[in-house]
Amino acid sequence: MIRLGVPSKGRLMQDCFDWFAARGVVLRRTGSDREYAGAVEGVEGVTPVLLSAGEIPRELASGRIHLGVTGSDLVREQLDADEVAEVARLGFGRADLVIAVPNVWIDVETVDDLDAAAAAFRKVHGHRLRIATKYHRLVRDFLTAQGVADYQLVDSQGATEGTVKNGTAEAIADITSSGETLRANHLRILPDGLIHSSEAVLWASRAAAWTAEDRAALARLSQMLGVPGVSV
Repeated sequence: MIRLGVPSKGRLMQDCFDWFAARGVVLRRTGSDREYAGAVEGVEGVTPVLLSAGEIPRELASGRIHLGVTGSDLVREQLDADEVAEVARLGFGRADLVIAVPNVWIDVETVDDLDAAAAAFRKVHGHRLRIATKYHRLVRDFLTAQGVADYQLVDSQGATEGTVKNGTAEAIADITSSGETLRANHLRILPDGLIHSSEAVLWASRAAAWTAEDRAALARLSQMLGVPGVSV
């Protein structure tokens, strides 16, 4: 039986359910809102597992679920490329992971300017410029590729946009869909500061125990969803 991890609540869950339903696979919650149980209709050999979006990458990596729907930002941050296979991009849950700096930094218009500002900041303050984020891997890889060196990443699992105002960081790297919260906190996105464009993706685990029956169910599901077959 294929275990399909899907978001357990909110807009992401509803968009996920709608996407599958439009292709003849009906996912639904069973029991009360406090019960993380579900059912699937329209295809045999598949059972849903309701999880938070942040849990799904971990469950894919462990092989405890065969398939999972979650943001590409979370998977790219938490997993290596060979741990999962991309089955389909679902076209919802779109958001960008970006570098944002205070509006008052009038001399910082590009990532290259940020590198220069970071070097100057260290000379003046004696410590590296702090960038608040929860996406350490993606941000570090991006900044390394851009040649930015004099910075330190500060972990932020809450309201990242408020860290500059609160004095715990000088800049941020965060996910945004409209940029409104950034603007409300007097921050602006660097034009070349796009780190990753994220959306909801259906992933397949390479660590799961795929039986012959599971592979047959995956083929049936892929045909119904209208997506190419994936090798796992």
